Amino acid sequence: MSGTQRSIFIETPLRQIAEQAIEHPDRVFTSLIHRMDLDLLREAFYELRRDGAPGFSGITVKDYAKDLEANLEDLHRRLRTRSYVAPPIKRVWIDKDNGKKRPIGLVEIEDKIVQKAVSILMGAVVEQDFLPISYGFREGRNAHDALADLREQCMTHGIRWIYDGDITGFFDNLDWGWLREFIQRRINDGGILRLIGQWLHAGIIEGEEISYSDKGTPQGGVISPLLANIYLHYVLDEWFETEVKPRMRGHCFLVRFADDFVIGFQNENVTVQVSLPNNPLGR
Repeated sequence: MSGTQRSIFIETPLRQIAEQAIEHPDRVFTSLIHRMDLDLLREAFYELRRDGAPGFSGITVKDYAKDLEANLEDLHRRLRTRSYVAPPIKRVWIDKDNGKKRPIGLVEIEDKIVQKAVSILMGAVVEQDFLPISYGFREGRNAHDALADLREQCMTHGIRWIYDGDITGFFDNLDWGWLREFIQRRINDGGILRLIGQWLHAGIIEGEEISYSDKGTPQGGVISPLLANIYLHYVLDEWFETEVKPRMRGHCFLVRFADDFVIGFQNENVTVQVSLPNNPLGR
C-alpha cells in the first residue's frame, strides 16, 4: 500500500475533517483521537519506510509485519485505554562528509506507527492553514517545487536581491510552550496532546545512559516535521506575509523548506521596522 492511494476507509474521514477545517478556519478541533482506529494504524504502518533502522528493542518493520493484525489490535487497545507509553529514543552517531559526526535518533517501530497516525490526523486540519510558501515535508510538495517557485518569482518580478536563511539548531531548541499554544489554536484534543507530550518528554538512550531535554522535537521522530511546520507557520510564514511583506517597497517573497528559507527582494533599500511581541524565534 505504501506509495499508493489511501484506503477509502481512511480518505473519507480525512476529507471530511479537511473540509470542516476549510469551511471553519477559526474552529478548534477537540475530538480527533477517536479517529485513530485500526484502519488508520494499518495505513500508518504501510506509509512508513521499509528500510528504517530499528530502535532500542531491535524490532524491525519486517519483524512487526509478521503478525501485523495482532500487533495493531494490541496497540489500538493500549491507545484506547491510555496505557500506551512512548518509549525512549536510541541515539547513534554517523559520519558526515566533513569528517565530523552527527547524532540521529532511532525510534521504535510501534512508536513510528502512532506518530504517523497522529501526523495524518493533524495534517488533515493544519494543512488547510499552511501557506503555499511552505514546501518542506508536505504531501505533494518537494524541494524541486520550492526551487521552481524561487526561479519563477525571480524571473517574473525582476528579483535582484536574495537573503538565504537557516535557523540554527531549530529542531533541537524549539520551545515547547509556544509549540503547545500553536497546536491548540486549531487542535485541542486531550488524547493527541497527551501523546505529543509523551514524545517531547521521551528520554534519549545513548550507551547505558538516558537523558532528557526540556526543548526541541523528538529526534528522528515521524511527528517532528509536522510539529516544526506548525511552529514555523506562525512565527515565520504568517509573520512575513502579514507584518513584513505589506511594508516593503517593490515585490518580495519567502520560500521555506523546513527550517531553511529564502527571501527575495526587488529593491535593495528595504529597511523596515517589524516586530512580533514575545517572539518565539527571539528576533
